[in-house]
Amino acid sequence: MADGPVLAQLHFGREDAERDVTEGLLLRGGFLPNAAYRGALSGRKMLIIGRKGSGKSAICMQLMADGPGGHRGGKVLVTPDEAAGEEIRRFELQGLPGDSAKALIWRYVLAVHAARHLVTHAKDAHGKRPDSVKALGRFLKQNGEAADSGRLVERLAQGARGLQTSLSLEAFGVKASVDLAQSPSEGARAARQLEVVEQGVARAFADLGCDGVVHPPLLLMVDQLEQVWSAEPDSNSMVIGLLLAAKHAASLYGRSVRFLLFLRADIYDSLSFGEGDKFRGDELRIAWTEQALRDLALTRARASVGEELGEERLWKELFPGTVGGEETVKYLFRHCLPRPRDAIQFLNLCQEKAWLEHQRERITEADVQQAGRQFSEWKLKDLSSEYLVAHPFLNHLRPLFQNTGYVVTRVALARRFEAAAETLHHDFPAYAKALTLPGVIDVLYGVGFLGVRRGNDVVFAGDDVLPVQPHETEFHVHACFRAALGATRPFDLRSYEAQFADVRNTPGNFSPAASGSTPLNRDDRLLWELKRSCYSIRAQVNRAVLLSRDVGDEVKRQLDRVEDDANRIPAGYAASVGVDLDEYLLTTSHYFTTLAAQLLNSGLDETTGINDVAHRIEEEARRLRRLAGGSFGSSGNSLGA
Repeated sequence: MADGPVLAQLHFGREDAERDVTEGLLLRGGFLPNAAYRGALSGRKMLIIGRKGSGKSAICMQLMADGPGGHRGGKVLVTPDEAAGEEIRRFELQGLPGDSAKALIWRYVLAVHAARHLVTHAKDAHGKRPDSVKALGRFLKQNGEAADSGRLVERLAQGARGLQTSLSLEAFGVKASVDLAQSPSEGARAARQLEVVEQGVARAFADLGCDGVVHPPLLLMVDQLEQVWSAEPDSNSMVIGLLLAAKHAASLYGRSVRFLLFLRADIYDSLSFGEGDKFRGDELRIAWTEQALRDLALTRARASVGEELGEERLWKELFPGTVGGEETVKYLFRHCLPRPRDAIQFLNLCQEKAWLEHQRERITEADVQQAGRQFSEWKLKDLSSEYLVAHPFLNHLRPLFQNTGYVVTRVALARRFEAAAETLHHDFPAYAKALTLPGVIDVLYGVGFLGVRRGNDVVFAGDDVLPVQPHETEFHVHACFRAALGATRPFDLRSYEAQFADVRNTPGNFSPAASGSTPLNRDDRLLWELKRSCYSIRAQVNRAVLLSRDVGDEVKRQLDRVEDDANRIPAGYAASVGVDLDEYLLTTSHYFTTLAAQLLNSGLDETTGINDVAHRIEEEARRLRRLAGGSFGSSGNSLGA
């Protein structure tokens, strides 16, 4: 370990896999194998699906590595840039639908990469070049696909022209002008040409004996398609074409080649095509639990400090034990979307606040909270950017949740949406069909912004495959976004304002018996009745077992403020410190009435018990008013001294 405090060395790596390979921890012990990695390495799965930042590219980079954990055979990574993507999106063939045409150009790309590999592999691993491999070499040279040829987009453009007109197939003994002249359409001619190329590749694999037994198969991967995707039909056809091409090639080349496609979940889930059901067995979705993220964080922390670092030291010594009364590790991962990129960013930000900004040797609770506010701002902006193509209106939904409670009901959301609907429809006319209340709820749930209350739990997309149901009425903004929205409390309930913040009742300083006052004079009894009201309301909250814990805790928090304020009034000495108990109870009862009205208007389902809680608060408010004389300013004496 380098000299200096451990916190100075602590780092959780880079948030993008490409930089993490060269500058970070990915290949230095910072990679945590998961089900998706094992499925990809074993060849059992072909489609690795996950949200942005979920670790798709990290798996890809790990497999590309030459050391432990990497694929031991040949490997090729295809990452189309915008220009290459545009070439594929524009590719069309007369006589073929868009998906099928895109599949042909992708099949060509895969075949060419396999051919390039075979030409090099035959010389390096086998020391011989059978005629079939020589034919591949001639084909690549004649069609501008040799290993030293130009960028992917340039080769794609040339290949596309070849498929649309004629490829040079003389290397395989085929003269396109003669042998393919009878093809009934442009699409049929392109398909026939491609079959010749693919058969040549398959023959070379067979002649070399490269069947995945003597040595590992070629691993051909496609990643970062989101860089060239848009929510347009030709983009969807581009992705569908890739899926169809990989399925076809996997069948054609057998055990000689493995294909791995890394796709963002929102892109894959937006696709609709007839053969989609044939890919279910090839799918593997990346899912991260809190425990898995904790394990990843610990793995990366150990890799950064270069020593055996235990959980106890990381989470209770380098980090504070608790934040806001909650165990720190739970607090941290509850405020992250369940994916490595978010966890890495938040944890690194905590370290930077403590060490870089304040030169502390351990992270404090204040550091975590300060980092959390900045992280929340990042994530709210990132969410809009992540889904800018599919849901460009996301940022314009932000005001519906700003400066209010993070628990929102369908009724309350309907009121807010109704006020904004006209503007949204005007600004985004192409999305008018999606910009309905059910549509907005589905989108916000799908992107992880909202969770839905089910039973006593709040579930988010990824935790549960079931979409939001029409009868579900309570939603929670994810903790990740609350600070940026100013929605740090469950409900926008009016807070109880302490009336006697400057009065202090130090235990033992004021004793009715010691002062000669009556043990329970009228003022003391009024205070006792107020505390009894708080107890009664709190008990009703506890009986509302179906009430969201966040909502119940917020009501209890206000009751605690009421009691704390009452406890500041010294027993037997209310008058001596200028407290009018009648006025005090009337003010508190008025607060209770307001609180009850807010709960009744919250829109929460009656089955949660919220109405029973509100009615109990109303009853206690009426009781306190009677005890204090019945109205503001009264000096009634319902409790005689």
